[in-house]
Amino acid sequence: MWDEVLDCEGLLCPLPVLKARKRLMAMRAGQVLCLRATDAMARIDLPHFCSEAGHSYLRAEEDGSDPPPDPRQRLKKTPDSLCCRALILKASG
Repeated sequence: MWDEVLDCEGLLCPLPVLKARKRLMAMRAGQVLCLRATDAMARIDLPHFCSEAGHSYLRAEEDGSDPPPDPRQRLKKTPDSLCCRALILKASG
């Protein structure tokens, strides 16, 4: 489970990382942030950010459970229809 959710759907690099950094600064050590993003680069940028900042990148998974807002997109998978859910454990100190 997670303590906070950060919705970064529709935001492009580097915004998901910048928003994660800001949110993690306000969290206590040991709390888990769940970040949702549609930008494919988030899968690369978030683990790198975590290793640089000392946080633990717990896992990432595709979350296609939410249908896209446009019904025409439901017929085909598009980059915006897939969501990456990443879990990050805030480091101590």
